Amino acid sequence: MAASRRRRSRIAVATAAMAAAALTAGLTTGCAAVDKALDCVQTADAIADSVTELQQAVESASNDPTQLEESLDSIEKNLGDIGGKTDNADVEKAVDDLNKAVENVRTSVRNGDETPDISPVTDAAGELTKVCTP
Repeated sequence: MAASRRRRSRIAVATAAMAAAALTAGLTTGCAAVDKALDCVQTADAIADSVTELQQAVESASNDPTQLEESLDSIEKNLGDIGGKTDNADVEKAVDDLNKAVENVRTSVRNGDETPDISPVTDAAGELTKVCTP
């Protein structure tokens, strides 16, 4: 439980730092670059929220196993949103890594694991947060 809170705090802090950096970048770069950076930040923030929901879903999987699938679906939707908006190789790699981590969790759930290891998802989400920081 404490580890999950630390992960959420780490993601929240990283997201806040990203937002601040993106806004600062607007002072020194063109509008298109800022728009892309803000899209990346906003999507990474949405993914961080989805990862938090996934953590909560894993913790309460015995009560409602559909929450796991809904959280994974939400992450994949947000990844689809960011994947189509970037031409940055680092962002694309982070998106691919997060997609793979989500698919591994989904496979574990399909195979009957009610409390899958989601640390690869949180790690990959953290990496996406880093590469979205301008």
